[in-house]
Amino acid sequence: MKTEWMKTRQTRYGISAGLYVVLVLAALVLLNWLASRHVKSIDTTSNKRFSLSEQTQKIVSGLKEDVSVTYFGDTLEFPRARDVLGRYANLSPKFKVAYVDPQKRPRLAREAGITMSPTVVVQAGQRRQEARSVSEEEITSALVRALKTGERAICFTTGSGESSIDETGPTGLSAAKEQLEKESYTTRSIEFVEKTEIPSDCLVVAVAGPRGEISQAGADALAKYIGKGGRALILLDPPLVSRRASISPNEPLVKLLSGYGVTPQRNLILTTGMEALQGLGSEVALARQFTTHPITREMKNMAVAFPLAQSLEVKPVGSNSAEKLASTSPRSLAVTNLKGELSDKDISAGKVDSHAVAAAVEVRGGEGGKTGRVVVAGSSGFAANAGLRYVGNRDLFMNMINWLASDEDLISIRPKDPEDRRIQLSRAQMTMLRITSQFLIPLAVIIAGVFVWWRRR
Repeated sequence: MKTEWMKTRQTRYGISAGLYVVLVLAALVLLNWLASRHVKSIDTTSNKRFSLSEQTQKIVSGLKEDVSVTYFGDTLEFPRARDVLGRYANLSPKFKVAYVDPQKRPRLAREAGITMSPTVVVQAGQRRQEARSVSEEEITSALVRALKTGERAICFTTGSGESSIDETGPTGLSAAKEQLEKESYTTRSIEFVEKTEIPSDCLVVAVAGPRGEISQAGADALAKYIGKGGRALILLDPPLVSRRASISPNEPLVKLLSGYGVTPQRNLILTTGMEALQGLGSEVALARQFTTHPITREMKNMAVAFPLAQSLEVKPVGSNSAEKLASTSPRSLAVTNLKGELSDKDISAGKVDSHAVAAAVEVRGGEGGKTGRVVVAGSSGFAANAGLRYVGNRDLFMNMINWLASDEDLISIRPKDPEDRRIQLSRAQMTMLRITSQFLIPLAVIIAGVFVWWRRR
């Protein structure tokens, strides 16, 4: 009797165990199927090295047409390419990726005009662009160029000592030009000494740090252009005076901007306290406070460096909507002596406050009811080659252009360069590290062991 009961019990246990195994296998199959359909990953690196930037996510998630992307490269490199391009494909079903080895399919590579490997071809309708490397910056840049159509010219004025888009030195704008071209804009210079009219094909006009005075005729031409719905970026440095050079107060331009609700204050912002110890110097205003304007609402927890900047008074005039974009910390100091070296008296007389250094205006009531847009910054250095190496500067500059060009879909935080995580040690630090690891730590272990042995005796 007992034997039969044990056999029955064992049979039931066997059935239950078999049922559990089937259920577990079914659960694993279901989880595997769900994982294949819904790919999710978590990036725990400090600089989000394996995550796509906000700009890329916004562009790909908002695709309204199919985009075909073909990676041409060696088969052995397919896994690395999938690691990057797969993140794009996970954002939208309209982003379709194919992988081709030119050695195995030479005819297809020849038809696509592939001359070097690797190459990523981005096709949106009849528009085609290429990326020369499998990096987010290259791929997203090619994607933006393929999606945007028509001539989109950013015109930089010349003739009054403005910074040049062809200059590669610290004060030049060649890096800005390169960044603009990555987002499918074209750049060119226009003479602006006695201009009576700005070319109609200029999507945005940029006046970047004029050292000489913009003529009244030039200011009137700019006002006329904005009144017709034009877009302008004005980077106006404080009128510093020194033995070697001086910057004009630019009365015609200041008067024009004041009429829109943004008045340059003709002062110099100094950074004080701990912020001045970040390697930038006291004459570089550091902006950490940003408003919810479309240009800056994505720039939380970032900083923008404004070298040799003046503050801006921002208040709406008439129907114009003037808004602050970026401001310095409340500990910043604004001094009014712009001639020669600063004295203790100049600094003690300075105004300690949070100072606006960038602003945006929508100029309403123009010709035919059109609305113009103007962005003003109290420093041209933030957009110069030396300034754009700071990521926050690059994002703010490009967001300004995007807003002015009505490319709000591009306003975001852009792909960042990989962070250098190497540790740099001096000779003294290396010596201390060697002594600690080879002698002090082993000696401490030996002493602890002897002490424990002695106590146990």
